[in-house]
Amino acid sequence: MFKEEKPLEREALIKEVCRRIRVARSYWDAHNNRACRREREQALLLYNRLSKQEKEKIPQVLRVWLRYRSEKYFGSHRTSPGKRKKKRK
Repeated sequence: MFKEEKPLEREALIKEVCRRIRVARSYWDAHNNRACRREREQALLLYNRLSKQEKEKIPQVLRVWLRYRSEKYFGSHRTSPGKRKKKRK
């Protein structure tokens, strides 16, 4: 699904996580849920690779958005995107 050419480490990994969260937020603001979900998943994959000290280097606003939006709107309790219902005439 998500391939990296060169594994990111330390500061580069932190920067990439922040960038992806910001991109996901911009998609969220634009009501582009599919793209937001994709960026969020990639950000979470990278975020989970960080140590506790590295996670603290990510701005709190971004961490809160990632957790809150992730669980509330994209959590496992939500219906996954799929087929749309047919409209009745």
